[in-house]
Amino acid sequence: MITIVFYILSAITLGTAFLTILSKNPIHSAIYLVLCFFSIAGHYLMFNAQFLAIVHIIVYSGAIMILMLFTIMLMNLNKEDERHKPILSRIAAVVSFCLVAFVLLATFIKAQPALREYKVSGQDYQSIQVLGKVLLNDYMVPFEFASVLLLVSMIGAVLLSKKEHINS
Repeated sequence: MITIVFYILSAITLGTAFLTILSKNPIHSAIYLVLCFFSIAGHYLMFNAQFLAIVHIIVYSGAIMILMLFTIMLMNLNKEDERHKPILSRIAAVVSFCLVAFVLLATFIKAQPALREYKVSGQDYQSIQVLGKVLLNDYMVPFEFASVLLLVSMIGAVLLSKKEHINS
């Protein structure tokens, strides 16, 4: 039973992730991303991590998606106002995407699971206090990096949305 639920959640996650990327309407992409976040929260529930599932729904589906929707609406994406990108930028985008995909694929192929013995410490890792200590002690740098990345992406979206004034 749990395997069937896992496969269903995985199919929903992958389907909505692809729809997020392939959708032409940015608002539809944001809605698909929210559905993807909910299915990932379902995975957390399957891992018996209820706190992470609830925080994931509140933070990502709530706060982050509201910020993304505000950014999308601030950019005012209209088809008739959109300038066509030069062919060189399109080729550069495809080449950079292929390079990143190749590096990720090579990393996943070369990655080997760590076969070590697990030490049982007797500590309850379902506790919010223990989770907070682990997040803010052991994973402080990635945690802060994610917040800086979100800030930079928001600033970039605002700068992209600025109207260019042509002085002629």
